[in-house]
Amino acid sequence: MKTVRIHAHGGPEVLQLDEIEVPKPGPAQVLCRVLAVSVNHLDLWVRRGMPGFPVAFPRVLGCDGTAEVVELGEDVEGLVPGQKVVLEPGYRPSIEGTHFGPPEDDGFDHLAEDYSIRGEHGDGFDAEYVTLDARYLCPLPDGLDPVAAAAVPLVFLTATGMLERAGLAPGETVLVLGGASGVGSAAIQIARHLGARVLATAGSDAKRDLCLNLGAEVAIDHRDENWPAEVKRLTDGVGCDVVVEHVGPATWPGSMRSLARLGRLVTCGGTTGPKVSLTLPHLFIKNLSILGSTMGPASALPTILSNVARGHYRSVLDQAVPMSEVARAHELLESREAVGKLVLVPGQ
Repeated sequence: MKTVRIHAHGGPEVLQLDEIEVPKPGPAQVLCRVLAVSVNHLDLWVRRGMPGFPVAFPRVLGCDGTAEVVELGEDVEGLVPGQKVVLEPGYRPSIEGTHFGPPEDDGFDHLAEDYSIRGEHGDGFDAEYVTLDARYLCPLPDGLDPVAAAAVPLVFLTATGMLERAGLAPGETVLVLGGASGVGSAAIQIARHLGARVLATAGSDAKRDLCLNLGAEVAIDHRDENWPAEVKRLTDGVGCDVVVEHVGPATWPGSMRSLARLGRLVTCGGTTGPKVSLTLPHLFIKNLSILGSTMGPASALPTILSNVARGHYRSVLDQAVPMSEVARAHELLESREAVGKLVLVPGQ
């Protein structure tokens, strides 16, 4: 079978389409034929190399996607060959290949000490076939396109975790930075579904139009250095109750200025860098909260997929790219040309 692997860190040129054997499912595992895999910023970071984070080579990239069940390992129940499933991004190495572990609905699996993400801490899904524990497969609701649905899991789980961490309540005002990104587009939809007023930012006309189509009341150009003043104007000088921040240094000062008193800024990372600065009087005088958030509980995924199937949320897909053109997909994401998510399709 063909799989996308890196044998060293670098630019898109280090992405190789390698030929390896089809894996065999072990106890509690399932062999799946991959239908589509989303491309995330995490793939870029792993490919480039992250300081202090060693990667064992060769490494298969790809955090989440969809697949078809091919073969069941020993003692697997509840799945059948031919069934369409969603490949969850998170896993726990300490319970791999077993039937024991904490309840899947405890809501804190993503905070476990050994919580890991496919393609980052171990091999991912950029391949024609994969094996993984049955516990990490979620049935794909009838009627959902597997290619479009591949763009859902990681970003919607992340956005769900962020808004839960921030305690967003109906009637509050939320500002979503980078609203046309994967996490941003998910956060807009979730916040609207929760009954919040949503403002968003984006860096092009096409991306701002997407934010509006997803439910944002206003979409602001964050390339304009005065965008925080526009946020204040739109909130009658009060600011926002919650700011969803995942851009980092490029937008951080404006994000902090956009918070109302008792406001909460929640971040899951920074696509423009890892370091930001704080003005402490601004923080404590306004009683602000800065919250970190990593992924979201696996127990949220069935509800997310149900909301997609019912039309409350939708997959935001820029385009599907043949897996053989993975380098082009990485270049599109790095150049910020994509309006929505990019998905790789194996066998093309």
